[in-house]
Amino acid sequence: MTAQQVVERIQKKLQELKINWRAQTVDTFKAGSPETEVRAIATTGMATFDVLRRAAAAGRNFVITHEPTFYNHLDQTGDLEADPIYQAKQRFIKDSHLVVFRFHDHAHALQPDPLVAGSARMLGWTQYASPTEPRIYVLPPTTLRELAVDVNTKLKGRAIRVAGDPEMKVTRVALGPGYGVPPLTTSIDVAVGGETAESGGNAEYILDAAADGQKKGMILLGHMMSEDWGMREVADWLRPLVPEVTVEWVPAGEPFTTAK
Repeated sequence: MTAQQVVERIQKKLQELKINWRAQTVDTFKAGSPETEVRAIATTGMATFDVLRRAAAAGRNFVITHEPTFYNHLDQTGDLEADPIYQAKQRFIKDSHLVVFRFHDHAHALQPDPLVAGSARMLGWTQYASPTEPRIYVLPPTTLRELAVDVNTKLKGRAIRVAGDPEMKVTRVALGPGYGVPPLTTSIDVAVGGETAESGGNAEYILDAAADGQKKGMILLGHMMSEDWGMREVADWLRPLVPEVTVEWVPAGEPFTTAK
């Protein structure tokens, strides 16, 4: 089976789920030949050089990544041709006979969104999902401090950020992946997501709420820490479609730390 045939099975499954393949999408081959025979598949949040090395060492020559491979959303490489890091990464992909494909737009189109479900599963929140409100979790009452500590412990984060009164009571939490931190509303206590603009949006809303004596909170996980787990869900979803080969998740991991 070739990498192209794997993608065709993904497209066929999506069609069965009434999800049409977009004419304009970032979900394309990023490196390697689509006609390469697939020995095994690795899914990951980001096809970093480290992830590619681990995939190659494990014999997984088809890497399906959620995020870009070459440093920008569209994987445009025109300005990178002379860059030594880009050259080294491309050389390794070629020498290792790897193929890289992005699965972003259509992964988010699945219901439930695996990138949200993966984080919820890691956090132990699946059982608390609202039956009527997507991405809302009604947790046992706690404080923002306790919630943040629990999130940090379960995700093994190194740079998770928190905004809001640490002692505020928390029960209704909105969870979003990547750059999809849910907007805070009157019905939500805390928004949890990957990354967001510091000017405007939730940060300003939290400050204004505090000035008015109201309490709202936000927990920023970082982009990878909010979506990497979801690509394990994608691996589980993909396995029945390609029983001829093994499919395993290769975590990209936390790229950040804090100054000490």
